[in-house]
This record gives sequence, structure tokens and C-alpha cells, in this order.
Amino acid sequence: MKSNKKITAKTVSLTLCAAMACSCIGMLAYAAGEKSGESQLTAAVTQTVDTQKTSDTSKTASKDETVYVIAGADGSAKKIIVSDWIKNTAGSSSLDDSTELKDVTNVKGEQGYTMNGDNARIWDAAGGDIYYQGSIEKDLPVSLKVSYQLDGNPISAEDLAGKSGKVTIRFDYKNNQYETVKIDGKDEKIYVPFVMLTGMIVDNDNFRNVEVSNGKLINDGDHTVIAGIALPGMQDSLQLDKDTLTIPDYVEITADVTDFSLATTMTVASNEVFNNIDTSGLDQYDDLTDAMDDLTSAMKQLLDGSSQLYDGLSTLLSKSDTLITGIDRLATGAKELASGASQLESGAKDLNSGASQLADGLDTLSGNSATLNGGAKQVFDTLLSTADTQIAAAGLQADKLTVSNYQTVLNKVIASLDSDAVQKLAYNTALKQVTAAVNAKEPEIRTGVTAAVQSKVLEGVLAAAGQSMTAEQYQQAVEAGVVPEAMQQQVAAAVNAQMQTEAVQSQINQNVEAQKQKLIDQNMQSDEVTGKIQQAVASAKQGKAQLQNLLEQLNSYNTFYQGVLQYTGGVDTAAQGAAELESGSSKLSAGATTLSKGADALKSGIGELQTGADALVDGVSQLKDGSMQLSDGLKEFDESGVQKLVDAVDGDLNGIITRFKAMLDVSVDYRSFGGISEDMEGSVKFIYKTDEKTDEISKD
Repeated sequence: MKSNKKITAKTVSLTLCAAMACSCIGMLAYAAGEKSGESQLTAAVTQTVDTQKTSDTSKTASKDETVYVIAGADGSAKKIIVSDWIKNTAGSSSLDDSTELKDVTNVKGEQGYTMNGDNARIWDAAGGDIYYQGSIEKDLPVSLKVSYQLDGNPISAEDLAGKSGKVTIRFDYKNNQYETVKIDGKDEKIYVPFVMLTGMIVDNDNFRNVEVSNGKLINDGDHTVIAGIALPGMQDSLQLDKDTLTIPDYVEITADVTDFSLATTMTVASNEVFNNIDTSGLDQYDDLTDAMDDLTSAMKQLLDGSSQLYDGLSTLLSKSDTLITGIDRLATGAKELASGASQLESGAKDLNSGASQLADGLDTLSGNSATLNGGAKQVFDTLLSTADTQIAAAGLQADKLTVSNYQTVLNKVIASLDSDAVQKLAYNTALKQVTAAVNAKEPEIRTGVTAAVQSKVLEGVLAAAGQSMTAEQYQQAVEAGVVPEAMQQQVAAAVNAQMQTEAVQSQINQNVEAQKQKLIDQNMQSDEVTGKIQQAVASAKQGKAQLQNLLEQLNSYNTFYQGVLQYTGGVDTAAQGAAELESGSSKLSAGATTLSKGADALKSGIGELQTGADALVDGVSQLKDGSMQLSDGLKEFDESGVQKLVDAVDGDLNGIITRFKAMLDVSVDYRSFGGISEDMEGSVKFIYKTDEKTDEISKD
């Protein structure tokens, strides 16, 4: 028997490819993080495509966790933000939770919690779900390293910005999350099987001849969407020989670049795809191995039989007296040929069964296209909903965003934040507030103005009476007792009379208005008011920049969304091809059945030859030549057909199946990064976002 490695590698490869194609691609999510001069997290996606995971009905709640990793251009983590969604399946009034997160904030509700020991919380759920977010300082299960080369020489992302030449970008993933498992009496490291999906969008004006290892390119004429897949740690977990099969643990992108710039790259890490694989069917590979053993043995017998046929005919020609003995040996060979052909027929039927399963699997994959498209649309809707929330939180009025109208609505809001219009609005708002504050002080102002006018009237009355003195001097004289009481009364009466005149009251009103206007002008020119106006203009400018960035990010995801629709169309085409393959294997099985029947007929004919040996001698020379051709044809059939078939499915799968099952068990155990209670279901995915690099950013 030949090496077991090929069937082991091909079996695992087929299993992984089918599983990934069903679930992994639809999980790409969008997130954005810190940028100089901007707020921290501008958007987050907390839902992915439904992976059809079967829930444990005994659980009253489950936790869906998304870990956002804000990384530099080299892949190093700068900040980690964790969003948790506790699904209150049973509608409980309270939920027990465990998390290592700091600064925990309820982001979608008013429910609070009480601490119940280290990292333990009891949420006042009131029958609803809980959405919260927090930060954590903890080593990631998979670390990311991004390196760059220009014309074969290493270079940093900062230095690469604006350059031209042959550019290589490599994403290396290191799996740090494993469990020690006992396999065949030995302690073995089995890593959590994370699927890493890295994506980016490049401009075709700057990037040409784009290639990606372990991935797919989607080109719409203006842009190229690049998606690459890797499975770090799986090679070691399954202990596969790299000479037989290499499971990728990196993604490498090459292109001929002009004026290099790199937008944000996104990497999604998840082990959910492996949590849904049914392992009950893996043991059936033993039957396949046994069938291939039988096929190899049968083919050997068939070759031996053809050789014996030729030898027998040669002997028949040279020794006619031993004809009967030779015919007997020929009959024995014919029986072996019939037996081998029967086993070949059985193997061909098994092959047809496998082709049928492949077609069924691809039909299932094609059936998931609608779910994948719906999931991508759901992500888009979530992004738009998050943008609606941000716009409302900023106090801006805008129509609800949709896939078809978001560009028009955002451009309208951006236009409303013009600096001149905002400054005019801020000035008028401040003027209205200052005017209201001064009007509130009008009684106080009027009292002061009235007192000043009354002093002037008093001085006029005194002057008319021949008393040349100021109001202050008069008051001092009164207080000194030198002004007779009668004169005081006359003066007071004259002053009161003049104070009631229309001219004096008009003067008082004019002075009051003048004092109010003076105070308004002083307040409007104060540092406090001018500072608030300038602050409003600056805030509007910053908000305009944020909205422009949000519009660019939504445009980027829209491009990816259109790419997903193209991908699902390709999957449907592949399903049609698989159906044709199934049809071909069915014809092969029918041919093997025909061969088996022919071998039975040959055996029967040789039996008749035994009874008519005397009549056979004359034609035995021609039969000898034909048997030689038969032998050569069977050898060619063995080398070109049977042995290749055996090589494709041969081997002892027990060791690899044991490790594969262990890896799936380790995957199921890994349910959370930030923490989860023992009695709660959980799933976790990681979204890495790297900084963008352009020539303008590099110069800054």
C-alpha cells in the first residue's frame, strides 16, 4: 500500500474547504477605530451571517461576543474594545454574567447590574436582551503581523506611502490559543481552529497585476476586492506533512503599484465554522479504506490473471500435449479476473456515492447563497442604523439612512455644516440669549437711569429758584438743616411734577434702551460669547469631517457588498458543475458493472474452452496475441486508472480523524474572550482593523 499521507491530507482539506465555503466568507464585518483628531470608535458591527448553529435548549441565555482590535499598519494591537450581546432566550428578569471587561457600559438600554463577586454581575434584564461594551488588556488568541516589501526589499508602511514599484504585503497570523489533549497516551497541543479572513479594497488606477495567496480577487473595473484565508495552528494540530499538504497560516498580496496608499484592512477571526461540523460520519472512512484495499487486491489478481492467460497460451502453442493443463490454469485466471472485476464494480459504486455526496454538499452551499446575501445586507443595515444614531446624537436632523439614499442624505447634512452658515446661526443664537439676559435686568437699569435723570431735574429746579448748587450739595444742605421745610416741599413738588412730564419719561426710556444696548454690545464682544461662537464653528467643522469619513466608509462597504453578490453567483455556478460530476461518476459506475458482467462471461467462455480443447488448438495463436494486448491494456488501466484512484483515497485515517475530532472539541470549548458564565452558551469573533497609510498621512 502507498503512503497514507495523501488521503489524510485530501480528506481533511475537502472537509475544511466545504465547511469554510458554507460559513466563513459571510462573516466579514466592518469596524473603525481611533484616528488623530477624531472620536474613538465611529462604527461597529455586532452581528454576522447566521452560521446555523444549533442552540442548546437547556440554556436560558447565550452570549454573542465581538472583539474589535484597533491595530497599527504593522498589525500590532493598539486598543481592544469588546461588545457583548446577552440573548435572554427565556425572558428572565435577571441574568447572571461573568466578564473581565473594564468600564462596562450598557449601550442599548437602561438596564443596570449589581456585582456578585470577582468579575460576576447580575443584570436587571427585565425580560430583555443586554448589549454592553467595555475595554480589556489581555493577550489576543491570534496575533497579527503585517510586513511590507518594495521591489523585494523590506520597508515600513510609513516609508512605503507614495512610492511605486513591485509591492508585497504579507499578513502572518500566530495562533496562541491551545489546549493540551491526551492522544494515544501522549500530551499534545491542539490549537483552537481559527479561520482568518483578511480583506481590503484597492484602486485599479494604482494597483495592477494583483495576486493573492490562499484567496480570491473580485474586480469591478474601478476597484479590486481582495480576500484571503488562513488557518494558523491547524498544521501543527493535525500533524500533517507539509510535503503532502500545506495549510496556510498567512496571506500574501503582490501588485505593481503606483503612488502607494493603503486604506483600512479588515481581518475577521472566528472558530464558529468548526463548531457546527458533524463528526458522526468521519468513522465511515474506515469502510472507504477497506474498499480501496479490496480494489488494489482485485486489480493485482486481474493483472496476475492476464499474465497467466498469456503464459498458458504460449505453453499451449509449444506443448500441445499439455493443452488441457494450460486451459485449466486459464480457467483459474478467468475466475480471478471475474472476482476482481466484481470488486472493481463495488469500488466504482462507492466512488459514485462519494460524488453524489459532493454534489449534495455543493447544493447545500448554493442553498446558503440567499442567507449569505441576506447577512451582508443585514450588516449594511446595521452600519446605516449606527450612522443614524451618531447623527441624532450630534443633534442633527436627517432622513433615515438606507442603502439607496445614504449618499444623498449624508451629502445634504454635510452641506448644512458650512462654516459661514454655522457661524451666523451661532451668532444669532448667542445674541438672542444675551438680549434675554439684559432684558431680565431692565428693572434694575431703569431704577439707576431714573435716579440720574431725577438728579438733573432737581438741579434745574434749584437753578430756577436762584439756588446754584448740585443735587449732591442740595442733599448735604438738607441733611445739615439749612434748607427750610417749606422750601424742601416746594422743591420736591416741582421735581415730581417735572418727572411726570412726557419729555422726562421719554428721556428715561431712551436712556434705559441705550444702557441695555450698551450692555448687549459689551456681552457680545466678551471673550466668553465670542469663544462659544468659535467653539460652535469648530465643532461643526469637526462634525462635517466625521460625516465625510463616515460616507467614505459606507461607500467602501457598499463595494464589498456588491462583491458578495457576485461571489454567491459564482457558488451557484459551481453547484451546477458538481451535478455534472455526479452524472459522470454514475456513468463510470455503470461501466464498471458492464466490465464485471464481461468478466463473468469470459469465465464462462473459458469453461466452455475446457470442454472443447481439441477445437481450440487451431485458433490459439491468435488468442495468444490478443491475450498479450489484454495484459498490456490491464497494466495501463492499473497504472492510469486504478492506482491513481487508490492514491486519491488510500490510507489509514484513524490518527488524523482522532486529531480532527480533538480539534473540534477544543473549538467548542473556546466560547469567549472577555469572560462568560459556566451555564451560558457563547460564541466569539475578532475583527482586526489596521491603520490606513497614504502619502499625505505619512507626511503629517
